[in-house]
Amino acid sequence: MTKRVMVLLLFVTLLLAEPYVSALLVDRIEAAYGTFAKNRFDYLNKMMQEAKDQSELEQLHTVNDFYNEVRYRSDIKNYKVKDYWATPSEFLGRDRGDCEDYVIAKYFALKFLGVDTKKLYFTYVKSKKFKQPHMVLTYFATPDSIPLVLDNFNYKIFSAAQRSDLIPVYNFNGDNLYIAQESGYGEKVDFTKSYKQWDLLLENIQRNKI
Repeated sequence: MTKRVMVLLLFVTLLLAEPYVSALLVDRIEAAYGTFAKNRFDYLNKMMQEAKDQSELEQLHTVNDFYNEVRYRSDIKNYKVKDYWATPSEFLGRDRGDCEDYVIAKYFALKFLGVDTKKLYFTYVKSKKFKQPHMVLTYFATPDSIPLVLDNFNYKIFSAAQRSDLIPVYNFNGDNLYIAQESGYGEKVDFTKSYKQWDLLLENIQRNKI
């Protein structure tokens, strides 16, 4: 093995070992939220490293189970505003958030693990049980398939066909918005407000807002 190949392999190994949350950011989180939050992020990094060797379906369950342990709190109580999309670091650091925050955290964790974001959608629904708007993360194995639903109200992952308690409204990701239908993404539409929320979220993530 040549020296050049050895250096390349070392680089790849270090790249694969890169933590989901950097040590510098974990230090900032500990200063802001305390030791309990630091321990949560240390465990998150360990879990994410182990999840890299899992199948895609196993990754969905791992990420869904982890973030569903965070407690629910409305944006009004948490941030004193009606609608706020927290960064994954804010969400886990505070150990509280609303439905959008669960979806955002799960989305970016799965993206880090290598799940194609074309399979992942923020899906607005109406909850029959709670009689209110709600958001879940949906996973489409193919563009025409019935998606799996990752939800913070119902902790188990079911297909959308099994979630008769949810009425789909529209699907959203960083690229597109669609009116939701029984299977597949649905009809493409334009919802400017969600794009503005998405752009602000990306800006906050880029500057490591906690």
